[in-house]
Amino acid sequence: MFLTRFRVNTARSGARRLLSSPQAMHAAVMSSFPHLLPTDRPSPDAPRVLWRVDQRARAEVLLYIVSPDRPDLTHLVEQAGWPAAAADDPQHRGWQTKPYGPFLERLSTGDHWAFRLTANPVHTVRRTEDEPRKITAHLTPIHQMGWLLDPERQKRGGFRILEKPHDARLLPDGTTHRGHRHHGDRYELSVGATRTLTFNKSRVTDGSRRSRPVTLVTVTFEGRLEVTDPEALRRTLTQGIGRARAYGCGLLTLAPIPQATRQAS
Repeated sequence: MFLTRFRVNTARSGARRLLSSPQAMHAAVMSSFPHLLPTDRPSPDAPRVLWRVDQRARAEVLLYIVSPDRPDLTHLVEQAGWPAAAADDPQHRGWQTKPYGPFLERLSTGDHWAFRLTANPVHTVRRTEDEPRKITAHLTPIHQMGWLLDPERQKRGGFRILEKPHDARLLPDGTTHRGHRHHGDRYELSVGATRTLTFNKSRVTDGSRRSRPVTLVTVTFEGRLEVTDPEALRRTLTQGIGRARAYGCGLLTLAPIPQATRQAS
């Protein structure tokens, strides 16, 4: 497994096109692997190509890729990077790729990590008993947090979202004044950017290319977790969480908790 980081040059028209269309970015990412064909479908139980776009500032947009094979992002450098600078630095060529396996193998039960995840939190609803269930996005921060805090989802993922110390909560026991659970006050979890993306998804049917509009709600979570099942967490980190993984969702990444913050908590 490999972890790759690519900084996007937002001044380039090619970068703006990729950032505005998850389908275009997906195609560009998958083109980084010469042996993969557009018709290939990942096995549900095997590591897959995952990607995520992080925008930390207006001019600092990073593309992260986790993949079973080492990617070649030359075409992305040409479309959405700094080609001249990359030519002067042949060692990095405009992106950085590191083996991911050693990090995955070091994960142990009880480890605490900071995490970041962009996901597509959804649930199924129906208005009448006779109506088939429809997949619908969670739109409020509390329901979006509830999606990730679901005990079964955490168990399958091999992690547990950490709770805040009692003296760090704004409300007693993490509840509102009406007695409802207030996830954001109880857990080390926050909802950052929420985006609604609309794009056309095209496919070939009966020899002709057809497209249909797709609307996708994505949410970026940040927080802290504890490893409860290292093997399950390795699967989560290499297979993703939730739906829309082809469109920049599902990639969970971990980072050390800063020492000063660790001591304060």
